[in-house]
Amino acid sequence: MQSARKPDNTIIIIFGAGGDLTWRKISPAFYNLFLDGWLPDNFSVIGLDIKDMPDDDFRTRLLDGINQFSRSGKAKQEDWDKFSAMLSYQKANFTNQETFNKLAQRIEEIEEKWKGKSNRIFYMAIPPKFIEAIAEQLGKSNIACDKEHARIVVEKPFGHDLNSARSLNRIICSIFDEHQVYRIDHYLGKETVQNMLAFRFANALFEPIWNRNYIDHVQITVAEQVGVEHRGGYYDNAGALRDMIQNHLLQLLCITAMEPPVSFNADEVRNKKVDVLRAIRKYKPEEVHSFAVRGQYGKGWIEGERVVSYREESGVNTKSVTETFAALKFFIDNWRWQDVPFYLRTGKRMTERISVITIQFRPVPHRAFPAESVENWHPNRLILNIQPDKGIKLRFQAKKPGLKMILNPVEMSFDYDDAYQADPPEAYETLLLDIMLGDATLFMRGDQVEAAWEVIMPILDYWQSSSSPEFPNYSSGTWGPEDSEALIARDGNNWIMLTPK
Repeated sequence: MQSARKPDNTIIIIFGAGGDLTWRKISPAFYNLFLDGWLPDNFSVIGLDIKDMPDDDFRTRLLDGINQFSRSGKAKQEDWDKFSAMLSYQKANFTNQETFNKLAQRIEEIEEKWKGKSNRIFYMAIPPKFIEAIAEQLGKSNIACDKEHARIVVEKPFGHDLNSARSLNRIICSIFDEHQVYRIDHYLGKETVQNMLAFRFANALFEPIWNRNYIDHVQITVAEQVGVEHRGGYYDNAGALRDMIQNHLLQLLCITAMEPPVSFNADEVRNKKVDVLRAIRKYKPEEVHSFAVRGQYGKGWIEGERVVSYREESGVNTKSVTETFAALKFFIDNWRWQDVPFYLRTGKRMTERISVITIQFRPVPHRAFPAESVENWHPNRLILNIQPDKGIKLRFQAKKPGLKMILNPVEMSFDYDDAYQADPPEAYETLLLDIMLGDATLFMRGDQVEAAWEVIMPILDYWQSSSSPEFPNYSSGTWGPEDSEALIARDGNNWIMLTPK
């Protein structure tokens, strides 16, 4: 989010470099930054993992990931030769001090060759259980003692609940200052999510009506067609509430509901988001069933193919009560949003893959038109498409051509693909560049993570202490359990069904 400039000398140390995240996301993102000329002239990646792997094997694995997942397509040999020269690998035991002594020596050799200090970025592409041990070893080895140049990147999930998140914050912040910690949520790096900030705060047209006086309710849907795939073991200990609501969907809610920042200073923007989280109404245990619905997918059909139920997925307990769907209704108790419901839902094995925010406006206070002219009347609606379509649509009423005054809804539409020819950068490209530049605007601060956990803990505690519904309670290829329809129908509303173009 900073002005366009190259980062300073940078060494990226990836813990868990042999894993799926590095293969699918991190290495393709760095490769695309290299192709686009964003990497510094002095740049190095040191991959660490428990596997024994020569440098050439490590490079071959990353090349395979780049060829499969890079938006720029398969790597050209000349480009790959230049980029791969920046990659190296070190076998590591994350609890062994010798690993970190060897790493420190290697970093010093690189900086001596560059004749100057570099940004040292420690990327935790590892299961959460290893973060504490690695952070402590980084502290003991003094490898990250330079507060100006050392940074740590932590992937979600950041904690398993509120207490574990607080504990992890304490451990990390005993070694790093808060400004050195980058808690990454790839949703915030998406071009369409960033564009929401521009849409709201760079236009005079919408901000005056962005409040309870004009908005009836807000819907946020993040639906997935896929099941748990190869993540069954992890997901069965997480569920939709932890995996999606606590981070992705609450972040979208914050951007939708936040007050205008005074500037785009990182802490100023994050302060406004924390204000939203703290204003979300917390539910008492006896209230949760009225404001939260959970579900688990059963067998069904996805695009003509028969798929198994959640309990039949690899790594999942055959009697699991983990939710794969969650629908919630929140209220934000402040002047702007008092009594405006925010409906959030997310689920796996749903009808479509779609992420969308829908702003439903209040109806006009008085309809001056004759009854026969308004048979097809619909409230104004703003639709912010995040994926797979990328764009913004505004629905409003217009006169239908003809001799009679007949009204019907029409749309004004902005589409990324039509407006811009170039492919937008992937979310990880944006976030990795911001980390190298030291810009934390798109990253979660410690108090923000804890505030998000505080929002969902009453729901999480209630679901864990009470018996689950009759699972599975929705078929794969549908929009979730019937109770989710009842959740919103009680207010006279319905889930807005949108499908990709």
